[in-house]
Amino acid sequence: MTLIELPRAVEAYFAFAELPATDRGRHFTITFTYLEGARVDRLQWWWQVNKGQEKSEALVSGLRNDAIARFRQHIERWLTNSGRCLRGGDPFPLLQSLPVEAPAKVEDPAVSEPAREVLPARPSLRIAAGG
Repeated sequence: MTLIELPRAVEAYFAFAELPATDRGRHFTITFTYLEGARVDRLQWWWQVNKGQEKSEALVSGLRNDAIARFRQHIERWLTNSGRCLRGGDPFPLLQSLPVEAPAKVEDPAVSEPAREVLPARPSLRIAAGG
């Protein structure tokens, strides 16, 4: 089962914002809003451009694309680690638990393996164990 089944690409649900610039550079956020039951929640990804990088719009655009790709990867890992998935819903995706799969049948080792001979412990082991 796939972790993300949405009518649009997950990036289409991202909201972008630029925070006020500082003397260190420009700061940006990417916000992904979703529904968990009846509750609206969000994940955010923060990234920045320093003074030297902001002189080139092509570089800023590349950093933005990198931040988008890393945020998507973060969302996929979060879904995997939490055992959840995103399903279609508008305007926001729905966060749901992954269905529990039936565990694979484990064979009884006593039936499938021949009986093993139990050997007595060596004398040095008996002494160490106090026996």
